[in-house]
Amino acid sequence: QLQASGGGLVQPGGSLRLSCTTSGFTFDDYSISWRRQAPGKEREGVSCIRSIGGRTYYADSVKGRFTISRDNAKNTVYLQMNNLKLEDTAVYYCAAGSTVTPGNACPQWYDYWGQGTQVTVSS
Repeated sequence: QLQASGGGLVQPGGSLRLSCTTSGFTFDDYSISWRRQAPGKEREGVSCIRSIGGRTYYADSVKGRFTISRDNAKNTVYLQMNNLKLEDTAVYYCAAGSTVTPGNACPQWYDYWGQGTQVTVSS
């Protein structure tokens, strides 16, 4: 249903663009989140983009460095990650949910999850 791709090994300060390609549901009806999990840590929210209106959310740790966008024609959400830091190393997951409270960008819960893509920032 969701497939995340675009991860890899990059040096600090480098960039990567993750893609979340979806199928099997009406993409326009779903808000999409990127979440990540580093070794030994809990999964955390990184960024979200709402289905209608395009409202976005960024975790404080990635504000100004990451940009989320969606292409409804391609049923795909992107996460452009610039100025990557060592602490961005994690497995990145995309997830979709259709229930979003007014004024927010992130779903209250997730109906679909993709497999993760590994992002490693290392010198």
